[in-house]
Amino acid sequence: MHTIPADYMERVYAGWLAKVIGVRLGAAVEGWDYERIQQLFGELTYYPAAYKRFAADDDTNGPLYFLRALEEKRGATMTAQDVGEALLNYAPYEHGFFWWGGYGVSTEHTAYLNLRRGIQAPRSGSAEQNTPAVAEQIGGQIFIDTWGLVAPGNPALAAELAAKAASVTHDGNGIWGGMFVAAAISAAFTERDIRRVIDTALSFIPPDCEYTRAVRAVLDFHDSRPGSSWRDCFRFVHDNFGYDRYPGLCHIIPNCAVMALAMAYGNGDFDDTLNICNMCGWDTDCNVGNVATIMGVLCGLDAIDTEKWIRPVNDLCVRSGVMGDMNITDIPYGASYIARLAYRLAGQEPPEPWREILGDSIHDCHFEYPKSTHALCVRSDGPSNTAHLINTDEDAHTGRRCLRFFATRLQPDQQLFLFKKTFFRKDDFSDSRYDPSFSPVLYPGQTVEGWLRVPDYGTDTWGCAYARDTRKNVTVYGEKIRLPHGGPWQQVTVSIPPMEGGLIDEAGFCLWTPDEKVKKGYQLVVLADDLRFRGLPDYSLVFRNEEKEVWSERHSEITQVSRMKGAADLVNGLLRISCEDDGEWYTGSSEWEDYTASFTLIRESGSRQDALVRVQGAIRGYAAGLDGDRLCIRKNDNGLRLLAETECPVPHGTRVTITVTVRGNQLTARCGNVSLSCLDTDRPWLRGAVGVAVRNGSTALVESIRVKGEKKD
Repeated sequence: MHTIPADYMERVYAGWLAKVIGVRLGAAVEGWDYERIQQLFGELTYYPAAYKRFAADDDTNGPLYFLRALEEKRGATMTAQDVGEALLNYAPYEHGFFWWGGYGVSTEHTAYLNLRRGIQAPRSGSAEQNTPAVAEQIGGQIFIDTWGLVAPGNPALAAELAAKAASVTHDGNGIWGGMFVAAAISAAFTERDIRRVIDTALSFIPPDCEYTRAVRAVLDFHDSRPGSSWRDCFRFVHDNFGYDRYPGLCHIIPNCAVMALAMAYGNGDFDDTLNICNMCGWDTDCNVGNVATIMGVLCGLDAIDTEKWIRPVNDLCVRSGVMGDMNITDIPYGASYIARLAYRLAGQEPPEPWREILGDSIHDCHFEYPKSTHALCVRSDGPSNTAHLINTDEDAHTGRRCLRFFATRLQPDQQLFLFKKTFFRKDDFSDSRYDPSFSPVLYPGQTVEGWLRVPDYGTDTWGCAYARDTRKNVTVYGEKIRLPHGGPWQQVTVSIPPMEGGLIDEAGFCLWTPDEKVKKGYQLVVLADDLRFRGLPDYSLVFRNEEKEVWSERHSEITQVSRMKGAADLVNGLLRISCEDDGEWYTGSSEWEDYTASFTLIRESGSRQDALVRVQGAIRGYAAGLDGDRLCIRKNDNGLRLLAETECPVPHGTRVTITVTVRGNQLTARCGNVSLSCLDTDRPWLRGAVGVAVRNGSTALVESIRVKGEKKD
C-alpha cells in the first residue's frame, strides 16, 4: 500500500485535462514532419485548428477504457488478459476506437484479432506472435497515462500495471515505453524537477534497451551543448533516431526521442514543453498527449492557461467505444473515475467532499475541480449576448466550489439556457475523427435537478430546470422560482414525462428576468451547483423517428444506436440489421439496473435474432431471443453460454414482441404466450444497456425498443 498525496485530486484532474489538451494540440498536424510544420506555422504555440467540438481520438479512448480492467478483473490481481478483455469489450469490431490498419500492420488491430481468436494476453501482443516490428510501434505508450495517474507517487506500481497493459498489444520497447511514461506520470506527483522525473522513470526499464539509449542520447546532447536550441537537438534526433532507422509506420523510438527532447528543452514549463513537442512533428497527438500528462501533473492546474488551453476544450472528452452512452463524458468524470480506483488500490478513503463524488455522484456536475465546467454550454432564445462560465470558490451548495454564470446585454424576458449536452449529432462536430457514435445519457422518465443562487452583487432573476426533446422540438420546464439577489441556494427540478419516440439532447437551467422595468443591457449573474440526473427510464425508441447520419464515406450511424459489428439501415421506418456472422447494436444506458425491455421486430431471414439486456460491452451482457423454433436466454461472458430454453416457433415475416425483465440475478423472457425464466448465480451482470443482435448470417427488421425501469425491491 502507498499513501495518496494530499493534493492528488487537483493534480489528477490537471493530468487528465492536460492529456486531452495535448491530444487536441497535436491532432491537426498528426503525421506531419518538422519541415512542413515549420514552413506553414513557423513557431506553433497554439491550437492549429478550431473545432466545434473535438471528436473522439484513440489517445483518449484507450486510457480510460483499458483502465476499467482494474475494476473488472477476474481475480485479486489484475492480469494482462484482464486488460485484453477490456479491449475486446469496449472496442467495436474494426471501426472507431483506434486505427484499424490491418493484421500485421496496425499493432492494436493485430492484437485485437489475436484475442478474438482465443490467443490470450500477453501472447496476443508478443513479438513472437506478431514480429518485433509490429510489437514495437508507438501504441505501447500512447494509451498508458492512466496507469500512472492511478498510482500517484508509486512509480514501481505504475510501471508494473503499465507493463501488463502494454503487453496485450506490444512487446520489447513497446512495453518499456509504456512503463517509462506511466512511471514518469506517477513520479511527477511527488517530484518537482522534470529531470528527476525522467531519471526515475528510466530506472524501471532495462538500461541497455533501445528506448533508454534514445532518451539518454537526447539528454546527453542537451547537457553537453550549453546554449543549444531544441531545433539543434531535433536535427540530432532526426539523423540518429529518425523514422528511416526503424521498421513499421510509427515506431516508438523516434517518438520517444522527441518526447525526451521536449521535456529537456522545455525546462519544466508547461507551454514550452508541449509546443516544442508539437513542432517536432511525427506522431504529434500521441507525443504531446503523453508529455502533457506528465507536465500537467508536475506543474499543476495553475500552469495551464484557461483562455489558451482550457476554454476551447470546455471539459469535454468524447470517445468512440462500442457503448454509445459511455462515449459522452466530461474530463471531471475521467479524473474522478481514475481517482476512485486510485484510492481503492491504495486501500484509502477519499477525503471530503470527494468521498461522495467518487461514489454515487461520479457522473454529476459538482464543479469541485478548480477551472472545471463539466462541459456545460450556453444558448439564448434572444439577441446575441456575451456569456461567461467561471469556476469559483466564492460559494457552493455542497463541497467548496460552484460555477458562476455571467451574461451581458440581455433583454427583458430573454431566456438563457445553461445546459449539459446529453446527446450528440453529426452537426455538433467538425469532423468524423475516430467514428464516434452516441446513445443519450438522459431519458424520458428521469429527473433533472440542480441548485441555483444569485449572489448579493447580482440582480433578482427567475430560474427553473428544463430538458429538451429534440424529436418533438418540445422543452419540458420545471417549476419557475424567483432567485432574489443575496438569497439562499434553491433547488430546481423537472421530471421528464414518459415518451414514445422521444430523444432528450440537452438539460440544465433556464434563466431570465420577467421584470418589464429592466432596461436593455441587463446583466445576469447566477451561481449553479450540483446538476445531476436521477430516476428510472420510461420511454420507447421508435425507429421510424430515427435517422441515418452519414458522417463520411466510411462512417455512418443510426441515431441513438452504436454498432459492434454488422450492417444497419432504415427501411420503411424499420431498422434492418444484418451480418455475415454475428452482428450487435446497442442503445440505452450502461448504468441501468432493473428494468423491463420490449423489442418489437420481424424475423426476416436466418435462424437467430436476439434481444439484448444488461449490455456492458461487446463481450458482457445477456441475450434473450429466437434460435430456430426455440426461445433461449444466453449469457455473454466473452462467449455465449445457454442458461435456459423452451419451444417457441415464430415463422419468418411475423411481427413479434420479445419482452425481457431483469431483476437482480433473475431474467424472464416472454414471446407471445411463451415464458422462460432463469437465475444467473455465476457472477451475474447487474447493470447494462439494451440492444438487438442477429447471428449466423441472419437478418431482422426492428420496429421499436421499449424500456421501463423498475425500482429495486
